[in-house]
Order: sequence, then structure tokens, then C-alpha cells
Amino acid sequence: MDELDRYDIAILRALQADGRLSNAELAQRVGLSAAPCWRRVRALETSGFITGYRAEIDRRRIGLGVLAFVRIDAERNTGDATRALEEALRALPEVIGCHYISGAGTFELQVVAPDLDSFSRFALGQLMNLPNVGDIHTSFSLGEVKGATALPLGHLEK
Repeated sequence: MDELDRYDIAILRALQADGRLSNAELAQRVGLSAAPCWRRVRALETSGFITGYRAEIDRRRIGLGVLAFVRIDAERNTGDATRALEEALRALPEVIGCHYISGAGTFELQVVAPDLDSFSRFALGQLMNLPNVGDIHTSFSLGEVKGATALPLGHLEK
């Protein structure tokens, strides 16, 4: 599956808005009958356009009031050293996002914690002791302006 048509885009848009739609509800929303809709969803999954389904949880409601953005400067950027740091970062559940970045630094992390004391213990006890970490720089979220999880699809429409 290389090309997406209007039905595929409509399916992606609908499932991003509500991943719990039944196949019948989804088919009705996108203007298909149930069987072709189901086949298209399976094709989108098999082709890697849809990578999973999950519940969105409000981090504050479960006691994770702190969201920090942490830039990690690696001591050295060799392949083995970077892979070791990547592996260590993947193993930390507090790290909910990790990206290679351009410019200053090597990685940009999103880290959650219950409070500032917990974050401080995590940063000093775990992040600073990861392999190949030279320095960390932290900024804290003071409030979320936009936290969309849905990707824009307008560029796919012809």
C-alpha cells in the first residue's frame, strides 16, 4: 500500500479522533460498507500507517504533575557510546519521549514525575549516571497550550 485515497485518509482521521470506533461506526462515518472498511483498516495496519491503539491518560490525574524537557549532551558521539545511551534511555519509564536533535545537545527528552523533588532525584540519580552523559539541561512545562496527538492529514488530500 503506497498511495492513500480519500477513504484511507478518512479512516485515519476518524480513528485518530476516536480509536474505539466499531467497524460499523467507522464504515458509516467514511461512507463505506463494513467489509471494505475492515479490509482497508487491516491494510493500513499491515502497511504500517496505523501502528497501534491506546488510551490517552491525563498524566496529572494519575499524579504525574511535572513535565520536563531535558536536553542531554553526550560526552562523545561514537556509534557504540550513542547506542548504549539510547538503550539506557529506552529502559526508563519516566522518559516518555526521546529525540535526536540538531544544534546543541544530542537528545531531547520528555520526562514526567510526580513533583519537583521526584524529578530532582530522577535526574541526579539516574539521568546523570547513564552511560555517555556529559551534561543535562532542563526546562519545565508551566502549562500546556496544545497537546495534540492527532497528526495533520491535509497534505495527503489531493
